[in-house]
Amino acid sequence: MGRLVRKPKLAATTAEPQSTGFEGMFQATTRAAPATGATAGDDYLIRMAKYVPAEVLGFSLLVNAILAQAMVAGGNTATMAGFSVTGIAVGALLAGVILTPLFCWYVREDGDAWVVNAVVSTVAFPFWSYLMGAVAFAKFHDGNLAVILILTFTAVSGLVAPIPDTPQQAEQKSANPKDGPRLVENLKA
Repeated sequence: MGRLVRKPKLAATTAEPQSTGFEGMFQATTRAAPATGATAGDDYLIRMAKYVPAEVLGFSLLVNAILAQAMVAGGNTATMAGFSVTGIAVGALLAGVILTPLFCWYVREDGDAWVVNAVVSTVAFPFWSYLMGAVAFAKFHDGNLAVILILTFTAVSGLVAPIPDTPQQAEQKSANPKDGPRLVENLKA
């Protein structure tokens, strides 16, 4: 299991499926094995977990712990190196928003829907920061509202699923000259 949400891959449609008389009535996804040639993507619960920008939140948590101590020691007018602690906290929040898609890009692997993951995780970052009591939100933080917001956002984020790759799209990606090593592997085969 990779760190980012995986795209499902559709099977090549070469033959007509056998008729059962129930076509189109039930089209639910299950955790069962995919059809031959197809690869199942991540399901709802796994997507919900993978959309949490945990690594960037860990960075943010450390920075905010330092800033919170400065706020306790200096009060609302606390400064660090001549800058307002609240201003530094807003800067740290913006840095987390910028680092989230960069991190998704950095850890991507073949088959990952890293763009979808980057967008959802970037939107999720302020919600999670608010829940964890980021200093940037100190003046209007409400723990109960934070829980309601994060539960709602997390439940809705699991519904965001990447578009499946068809076999033709996968072939086009592997034939892309920008992919260098894959092209060389295809020529050797």
